[in-house]
Order: sequence, then structure tokens, then C-alpha cells
Amino acid sequence: MVDKNRFITELHNNLIKNILPYWTKNMVDPTGGFYGRRDGYDRLDKRACKGAILNARILWTFSAAYKYDKNPEYLKIATKAKNYITDSFFDKANGGIFWSLNPDNTPLDTRKQFYAMAFCIYGLSEYYSVTLNEDSLKSALELFRLIELHSRDNKKGGYIEATTAEWQPIKDMRLSDKDLNVSKTMNTHLHILEGYTTLLKVSHTAKIEEAVRNLIDIFLTRIMRTDGHLGLFFDKDWNPQDRIESYGHDIEASWLILEAALTLGDNALISRVKEYTKKMATAGLEGLKQDSSMDYEKLDNGNIDDEKHWWVQAESVVGQIYMYIYHNHEPSLQSAWNSWKYISRNIVDHKNGEWFWSRKNGEINRKDDKAGFWKCPYHNSRMCIETITRLRHATE
Repeated sequence: MVDKNRFITELHNNLIKNILPYWTKNMVDPTGGFYGRRDGYDRLDKRACKGAILNARILWTFSAAYKYDKNPEYLKIATKAKNYITDSFFDKANGGIFWSLNPDNTPLDTRKQFYAMAFCIYGLSEYYSVTLNEDSLKSALELFRLIELHSRDNKKGGYIEATTAEWQPIKDMRLSDKDLNVSKTMNTHLHILEGYTTLLKVSHTAKIEEAVRNLIDIFLTRIMRTDGHLGLFFDKDWNPQDRIESYGHDIEASWLILEAALTLGDNALISRVKEYTKKMATAGLEGLKQDSSMDYEKLDNGNIDDEKHWWVQAESVVGQIYMYIYHNHEPSLQSAWNSWKYISRNIVDHKNGEWFWSRKNGEINRKDDKAGFWKCPYHNSRMCIETITRLRHATE
């Protein structure tokens, strides 16, 4: 039997003593914002560019941490992130968010990646929820307007990936080199939904509600396959371009979509979403191994990529907690605890703080960043906060 109080205590300590101090001590750049990278050996790279994703996730993390713990240091970091984003990442000429900055805080990649704009909405909305800072809400609402204007496909449905700085078509829409160059992806839709859901919590307008409902419907009717897995890449007409099974995205989406439905508070929708997201979570948990780790994905050719990425392990815990609480699946509590124990033994850096990128063939992966463009304090901090919050409510 799982001791819920011990589970909560261990996650609390990991958040407060391991993850958050790493960022406050190692990543604050006195010249502006936050450093762009520390490598897998924990060496600072001051020459690294500064990504919008990293900074938006720092903003969300420390805003959520302040809501959770009320440590004034967290609010100080959140405010620094908020000011840095609005001062340096906002495109004052064209609107929207730059994809990246140079180390000296000048614009580097000026394209408009709607994934990044969604994360800024996510962070700015969370910051507003703890500060009632009107400029933060105003900025989030403006980014919502721009996404709806320039990304939403009103003919075919869904949202396109990217444009130029001036909102014109762009040939290369990819988030990263490993992605397919397609018009629409599951990943961008998931994080637009995530950002919109958090914005809805602080600004419940008809337009935002409609957009959230629309995104939920897209997931259930366009993105989710009949086997419960999510398609990752689509053309503009929603024709699938892959057969990858991304276990981490399946399990992450299963709880984020349900969170969106719960935020809307529509009982009929919640019932429908529960049916779909239980199947989605079950599909994702096909990647769960006997040692309670989660494989990365099943490739188009049927081979399994069994690398143990930090974010996949984190999302597996939250997804299983949602299975336990919202789908009344008792074994998922034990399974979530077992997954956390795997993380603590194999992914957490108990010596220097934060988590390692991954393990591959039983070895720590030091080729990828300890902190960087994609390695942020978001998945692991959110796992701690979300799991603690849900377990506390479940025991009340």
C-alpha cells in the first residue's frame, strides 16, 4: 500500500530542495533573463542562445511554485522571467514572440512559432493568477488574439505551426530537426490547449471557452487514433503523416485534455472526455516497463526507442495519478509511486540538483543538456505540484 503522505513529502522535497534551487543558483543571467544552456556535465555555456520556450517555462514554473509555496524568491524569479519575456521576446514591430535571442538579448530567430506563443500564454496566465498583474493578462490575451488570427485554420480546422516574423507563410515549420516539416502537429495543438486552459481559468470569456472546446474536439476526432495513441504529424487537410506511438505525449495529453474539460465544467463533456482519455492513457502506458520506467516511443518501423527521457517519466506519474483519481483505477496509485521511485533512483541528480536528460542502456545521458533550449524546469516541477495537489484533494 502506498503511503500518500510519504509520496507527497518526497515530491515536495524534490521540488523545493532539488529542482527549483538549481535554477535560482545556476541559471540567472545578471545581464538579462536567464542563461541559455548548461551542458550534460553541468558546465555553463554563456554563448548559447536564449529560447522562448525555456523562458516561458521558467515563468510558468516559478509562478506555479509561488502559488504552491509562497516563497518570495519564487515570485522574484517569476517576475524577472515575465519582464524579460515582455521586454526582450515580444516583437514590438510585428507583434508576437521571437523564437530565440542572442546571448546579448538581441533577436536571433524572429519567426513566429505558435508553440512558443502558447507557452508564453501559459506562463503569463499563471503569473497573473498569483499577482493580478494586469500587464501580464493583457499580454496573454494579445497572444491569444494573434494565434487565433494567424494560426487558426478556419476552413480545415486546427492550427498551423509557424509563420515568418511578418506573419507570412514559411517553408520550414519544424519545431526541431527531428520533427517532420508539416502544417499541423499534435504537439503544438496540445500546448495551445494547455495555454488556453490556463488563460481560461483567469479570463473566462466566450472566445477563449470556444477555442478550448474546439481544441478538445480536435483531439478526440482528428488527432487521437482508434487504438488510443495520438498521431503526431498531419498535413493541412489532417491526413496523418506518421505511425509513431509517442508514449510520453499520449500520457501527457490524457491528463491535459481532461484538465481542460474539468476547467470548462461541462459535465456532459467531462463524461465524454473521460471515456477518450482513459483509452489514451492506457495506450500511453504500453510504454511502461517492469522497472516502472517509460520508454520513449515506438517508431514507424515498429522498433522501440527505449531511452528514458526525463519528461516522459514525469508525465507518466501525473497520468497515472489521473487514472487513479478520475478513472477510479486503484492500481495506478501504486504504479505512479513505483514510477516516482524509478525517477528518484535513476533520473534525479541528487548531488548537483535538477534531473538528468535521460538514461540510455542504463547509463546517464550527458550528451544532452542539463538545462537548455528544451531542458526546462517545467515537466518535473509540474509533476511534483500536480501530483501533490491531486493527492491532497483525494485524501480530504
